[in-house]
Amino acid sequence: MNIHPFRSFALLLSFLLTFRGAHAQQTPTILRLSPEDQGRGLNGSQKNFYFAPQGNNEYQNAGFFGQRLRPYLAGNTQALDHLNRYRQQKWLFLAERLTFVGALGFYGQQVLAGEGEERYFSNPQKIAIGVAAASLLANVFISRNTNTHFQRAVEAHNASWPAARGSVFQRISPAAVGLTAAPTGKPQLALRWNLR
Repeated sequence: MNIHPFRSFALLLSFLLTFRGAHAQQTPTILRLSPEDQGRGLNGSQKNFYFAPQGNNEYQNAGFFGQRLRPYLAGNTQALDHLNRYRQQKWLFLAERLTFVGALGFYGQQVLAGEGEERYFSNPQKIAIGVAAASLLANVFISRNTNTHFQRAVEAHNASWPAARGSVFQRISPAAVGLTAAPTGKPQLALRWNLR
């Protein structure tokens, strides 16, 4: 019985499986947005996005600035650029909301601060109303593309995925390796391939 070809095949197989394990850690994962988040477009709501990696049906919160999505996008500069724009838009959104609430608070303080009769349209109150109105108008422009930046980050990440998956090595590597018993009772090496 010649064992030499079996040893070389086993050595080659172990090398391939080791290389496949290292290669699989570098391969990106397809990300899916929740069904309600896929439909968000221009001027959509500013709530957090939910996403799930491939093979996982539990959607996870991406965080207010998309910080929980960032580890999945590591190494993809285009996706990270879109995510950075999303984060910038969210900071502008927060600043606009604080400005609006501050202007309303200042207006209310001016109404209640006067002695005697309450005044509703003094010069400081006109300024507060103008700042609140400008803040609301700025909100329209800030919120217009915020959601699309997040969606583009996920799309850019998923666009790079098929190129990594379509490598020659992944097409020829076995999906499962194990041992099985032959009808004679001798152990045999079992390989299984998935058709893609």
